[in-house]
Parts: sequence; C-alpha cells; structure tokens
Amino acid sequence: MPDPVTHTLLVTVSGDDRPGVTSSLFDAIAEVGAEVLDLEQVVVRGHLTLALLLSAGTRDERLREVVVNVGSSLGMHVTVESGRGDNPARRGGRAAVVVIGAPLQASAVAAISARIAAHGANIDRIRRLSRYPVTTVELDISGADITALRLELSLEAAASGVDIAVSPAGLARRGQRLIVMDVDSTLIQDEVIDLLAARAGKEAEVAAVTAAAMNGDLDFAESLRARVALLAGLPGSALDEVRDGIRLTAGARTLVRTLKRLGFTVAVVSGGFIEVVGPLAADLGIDHAHANRLDIRDGFLTGDLVGEIVDRQGKAAALRRFAAAEHVPMSRTVAIGDGANDLDMLAAAGLGIAFNAKPIVREQADAAVSVPYLDAVLYLLGITREEIEDADEADGTPTPAPHLPPR
Repeated sequence: MPDPVTHTLLVTVSGDDRPGVTSSLFDAIAEVGAEVLDLEQVVVRGHLTLALLLSAGTRDERLREVVVNVGSSLGMHVTVESGRGDNPARRGGRAAVVVIGAPLQASAVAAISARIAAHGANIDRIRRLSRYPVTTVELDISGADITALRLELSLEAAASGVDIAVSPAGLARRGQRLIVMDVDSTLIQDEVIDLLAARAGKEAEVAAVTAAAMNGDLDFAESLRARVALLAGLPGSALDEVRDGIRLTAGARTLVRTLKRLGFTVAVVSGGFIEVVGPLAADLGIDHAHANRLDIRDGFLTGDLVGEIVDRQGKAAALRRFAAAEHVPMSRTVAIGDGANDLDMLAAAGLGIAFNAKPIVREQADAAVSVPYLDAVLYLLGITREEIEDADEADGTPTPAPHLPPR
C-alpha cells in the first residue's frame, strides 16, 4: 500500500477512441518508470475516457510533461492533477443497483441517484448491461444499508416507471446459484388449467376461480380442487394437445440456456400439472420440476388430484428442498413468480423477483421485472447482453436482430 504522503498524479485522457491509444500512452509512461496505482477506462459511442492514478516519486514533473505531450500527439485532451496517496478505502455496505427501463429516461436516473445520495451511499461505478430490448444500467455503490435502500428504491421504481433490484455486491454476486421459476404466466405465457378448461367447455367457470385465487381472495388448495373437478371426463389426450400449443415467454430459452452455461441449477415449481410441466422442463434442460399430479383413469381425467397439492407453502418447501439437494445456501437462491401463491417462495429466496406480477406480489418481492422479456432477469444478476450474445455466437446459437425481442 502506498504511503499516504506519496506524491501522486491523477491523469485523465479523453478523445476519439482508436486502436493504440492506451498502449502509446503507457509506452511513454513506462520510460519514466511510473507506478500504476489505479486505472479505469470506458468507451461510449466511440469516445474514450481513461483515468490513471500514477506515482513517479521524484520524477513527477517529467511524468506530467510526458503524458501531456503524448496525449497531444494522439489528438487527445489531457488533464493532470497533483495529490497525495492512493484512493481512499471504499466504505462497507457495497451493493449492486440494477435499473431497467423501456426506455430509461434521464429523469428516472436523476431520481434514483438522488435517493441513493439521500440514503448516504455513494455511486462508485456505473456500467451498461443492455441496450435492447430494454436499457439496463448497473450502479456499483458503497455505504448502503441494503434492506433499507431496497425499500426506498422500490418506491422510486414505482414513481419513475422503471424496474430496480438491489443486491449485495462482492463475492455474494458470484458463484453457484439456484434459480427457481413459477411456470404459468412466468416461464410460459399461458395458464394451463385455463387451456384445459377450454377443451372441457368450462372456460368461464374455471377462469373466474383462477382469477380469485391468484389475487389471494381464495385459498389456493380449495380453488385448485374446485377447478380440477370441473375437468372431470376430459380425455387425457387433451394434455398432449395443450402441451404442444404452449407459448414460452419471450426470452425463456435464452434465460435457461445462459443460466446453464454458467453452471447454475434451474428448477420450476408450479401449481399446475406435472403432466405438462415435466416434459416442458425436460425440453428446456431444466434440472428439477415439481407440480401437481392429475388423477387419470382409463384415459380420462377423474376430476381429482393425486398426492399433496403444490400450494403457496409447497412452493417454498420445494425451493428449500432443491437448494439442499444442490448444496446451495438459501442466500444464493433466486425465485421468480407472478402470483399470490408464489409469495412464500419469493420471501424464502435470497432474491425474490416478481415477473409481470399482481400488485400484491410486486409490493412484497425484492425486485420486479415489468417488461415482457424473461431473460431480463439475467441483467439483475449482473450479466450483460453482450456476454449472452457472445456465448450464443461461440456455440452457433442463432440470436435475434437488435430490433427484435429476444426469444
């Protein structure tokens, strides 16, 4: 660690980016024998900004002269400020704040940064994670009480019309994770029981009960039994028809594919039916699937269920069971859902994400995604759009054009 009284120079270089700018600058600095204490570079729309904290001992004046001259020869703007010592140590309370907007308005960024400042935290770095189909930026901050800041920024998210997630930074953001998703209206666009009801001619009756249950107005277990009873007599072949017609949520395959590339464990837990959920999970390469089982006899649904119902408590229990089986601590679990029966699961997870959810779920989740792209969840984990596309290109997976929504 440099002596706090060591004389240092803060050099800032800016101008049009092109190959060789950084190497030319450091070639000149090397001749002086300077020590690099800190270095950060960013390029935005072809404009480079490079900041260096350097120490050259008794050769400071020579170092100043060299960086100004080489910068001028490269057509870059250079400023040099004298000071002492290294950067001050960063405070604790490090967190990653991810902001998603479609579009991301300057007014929203202003309001969020003001909330962070009022909280007493500092924004240390900012980077862009995606530009399409949504704009996502990640703020690396310090000095935060994560629980309190999460609540404060959730209020700002609602006011500014953006999605915000606050997560611990550092090692807590890296390593193995378990991601558990709801299925109906999360992994897929449909409600499977409504599709079955349509084939049974009971669509209106089942839809009314479904809406009341998902809004938390009815006990899920009782409402599920009532809805399944309406399917009595439906041929088992209807399950195959529904399975073949399911519409994945935009970005679902990209999300699962990318998580699996990272070595993460992916699971689904559903208040729907394993006869549909199981084959869907297998097709996507999902590791675990848990859902209700229909009673089918002589090729027809009896209107009953087999075994325990996967309700609100059952989903949370499945999350814990998957975590234990994979030896993943609960702090490293992520749960994604949209309905009231997902609330216990979202609360139990290290990060609970409401995806295009009912108001009651958005209010209680750690983070919310309101854009119709499931792979936006990847940004909340600090993964960039460029990293996703580079991985797709490396293994020959087709990627959508920039103006199209992700798969």
